[in-house]
Amino acid sequence: MSKRVLVKFSGEALAGGEGFGIDSEILSFIAQEIELLKKEGIEVGIVIGGGNIIRGVSASEAGVIKRTSGDYMGMLATVINAIAMQEALEHIGIDTRVQSAVEIKEVCETYIYRRAIRHLQKGRVVIFSAGTGNPYFTTDTAAILRAVEIEADMVIKATKVDGVYDKDPKKYSDAVMLQELSYDDALKDHIKVMDDTAIALAKDNRLPIVVCNMFKRGNLLKIIKGQDGYCSIVK
Repeated sequence: MSKRVLVKFSGEALAGGEGFGIDSEILSFIAQEIELLKKEGIEVGIVIGGGNIIRGVSASEAGVIKRTSGDYMGMLATVINAIAMQEALEHIGIDTRVQSAVEIKEVCETYIYRRAIRHLQKGRVVIFSAGTGNPYFTTDTAAILRAVEIEADMVIKATKVDGVYDKDPKKYSDAVMLQELSYDDALKDHIKVMDDTAIALAKDNRLPIVVCNMFKRGNLLKIIKGQDGYCSIVK
């Protein structure tokens, strides 16, 4: 069983049915799922996107906001989500630290990988925010980067679907779920597991990516234990 994992949540998933903002019930649900992992002694890092508040690419499309500024705005959105997640975890007694790739010392720690590892060793959940700290890189890439740095056994991308499909299951009724695929297949066929930079970094470091449905209770723990869970594995 994996002893250290990094879980990547999309910002959009936090918004629930509203499509914007943060749904407290979803925060509570995620916190309870993380609690199951902690009870098994698993060390947990988390990366959360910021799409429920703003997406840098979308913000810059009209040309009024430069892409660089839009991406920094997106980074700040991930900090907001990270603080909300920290509150939800600490509400149920899970010691948590937020680290940011952009210095905001009034509200969270600045990312230092040795400090992050020490927090994990002490049983704390560490939430990595502000992406990589650089524009033009997604939070998917940040998740893989942080996972490599903290020497996680796997990255779990927790989404709204059961796994990776050969085409969009929302648009095509004949879409087929892929239980397992290689990094090269994910890159070659442009299957939207993560962006290509993230997949290439995972490949270089032989880091498995597991894509699963975050809304199936107990699914994260089943996957980490190697039991049958709803998921796809890229390795």
